[in-house]
Amino acid sequence: MNPVIDGILMTEGGYTNNPKDLGGETNWGITEATARAQGYTGEMRDMTRMEAYDILEKNYWLKPGFDRISELSWPIAFELCDAAVNIGPRLPCTWLQRWLNVLNREQKNYCDIVVDGKIGAKTIAALEAYLNWRGNEGMHVLVEALNCSQGAYYLNITEDRSQNEEFVYGWIKNRVA
Repeated sequence: MNPVIDGILMTEGGYTNNPKDLGGETNWGITEATARAQGYTGEMRDMTRMEAYDILEKNYWLKPGFDRISELSWPIAFELCDAAVNIGPRLPCTWLQRWLNVLNREQKNYCDIVVDGKIGAKTIAALEAYLNWRGNEGMHVLVEALNCSQGAYYLNITEDRSQNEEFVYGWIKNRVA
């Protein structure tokens, strides 16, 4: 079992159907639309933890490449995967790429990478170079930087849609840590 996915399932909890949530019916952090796209046909409230685990691992761990990130840093992989479950994987991937680009000291330590939201060989190489250079402290700084981007995202979407005020406190409390 993947400890990142297990941790996310603990954070997400069970079934919700809040009318203010654009995702609609959700169970274990998985929206009905995502569940249906993955072939789940049952009632959302009946989705088992194992069914959710499989969907999360496939779509928010393996597909975006966070498993490759975990080979270098579990905390960074957890941060990216947790954000992806909440908002989709593209933005967390772009945040990582953007932060790696601005943390490279004007390309003195490694080259800039294309910010395309895809974790490929160049993103992995940049992350590896960054971590080799900055070490454990740098890993923690990068997690904090990713949290800054996530917090700014929540602020923006809540200012744009007042119904998100229902959720923003919990998002900050549970996801930006």
